[in-house]
Amino acid sequence: MDNKDLVREAIKVREKAYAPYSNFKVGACLEAENGTVYCGCNVENAGYTATNCAERTAFFQAVSDGNKKFRRIAIVGGKTKADEICPPCGVCRQVMMEFCDPDTFEIILGKEDGSYQVYYLKELLPLGFGPSVLSR
Repeated sequence: MDNKDLVREAIKVREKAYAPYSNFKVGACLEAENGTVYCGCNVENAGYTATNCAERTAFFQAVSDGNKKFRRIAIVGGKTKADEICPPCGVCRQVMMEFCDPDTFEIILGKEDGSYQVYYLKELLPLGFGPSVLSR
């Protein structure tokens, strides 16, 4: 699966989002090192703090399936249309830092028209706090 395919899948799963409060729907598709793809959407809650982002939904599904090493994630989000890129929130970046190599893990920020931009985790989370910090 190439980047365009991953973005296309994120666009599809975005439609499954449960976002009755913000109307901001996000879809994310995460590729594990073994090639398995896990997709997730955001799930809001009236209590707001119980809301889960699409990216974390995909990561938690993958970890529940036994995968803990990842290559890349495609993220597509927006209110009515996903015509702007939707970068991951800080909490999602921290989850990525837990499981991904910041030098090689790609974050693909897509739009509804299929276009996208690619970043490495280290670009979106410079000086990130990860497991290696605790082993020093």
